[in-house]
Amino acid sequence: MAATAPTLTISSKTYSAWSLRGWLMCQLAGLEVTEQTVTNDAANRAELLLLSPSVLVPRLTHGKASVWDTLAIAEYLNEQFPDAGMLPSDTIARAHCRSISGEIHSGFTNLRSALPMNLKVRHETFPVFSGARPDIERIEAIWTECLETYGGPFLFGAKPTIADAMYAPVTTRFVSYAVSVSEPCAAYCRTIADWAPMREWYEAAQAEPEDIIELEVEF
Repeated sequence: MAATAPTLTISSKTYSAWSLRGWLMCQLAGLEVTEQTVTNDAANRAELLLLSPSVLVPRLTHGKASVWDTLAIAEYLNEQFPDAGMLPSDTIARAHCRSISGEIHSGFTNLRSALPMNLKVRHETFPVFSGARPDIERIEAIWTECLETYGGPFLFGAKPTIADAMYAPVTTRFVSYAVSVSEPCAAYCRTIADWAPMREWYEAAQAEPEDIIELEVEF
């Protein structure tokens, strides 16, 4: 019997930052996955409960493994594909990469609320809720430190890592809502926008129906 193809359960490509992160992790690992797209209606929620008691997306099925939570997917793939370079080779840089990835995973709630990911909008100006400003400033500080320390164009040097997958949806928010950032950070946003997997995801998002349900958080 042929092995079951790896599957990634995701939601909206237009709105779901977490789905994008999980998909980018698979791209970094070089793992081809079959996408299973679900929406947050009752029927699909019931279906997801059969697959994962926590009802979380993204969710990777790979062989006998069923992995949800974006960072768990990242660490699993890094173990399975150690030569993919998902984390920096240097011990200190690797710890730094894990630290800032964990920070975006668990924080920045005001930014998420004020500037939800939406790949179909592009505002020329947008009033940013003042509560989100500290989040924006902290992200700028993280990016600036990484770009200065490791030389860019990605956060940890010439190649993308788990950290770039984690912060990629933030770059789309800054572009969508015309958030003004320093030129090094703006250049980083352009680097992510030009990253081949991001271009592929963006094109697929444009093809989604306009009435798809907005899903921002892992649910």
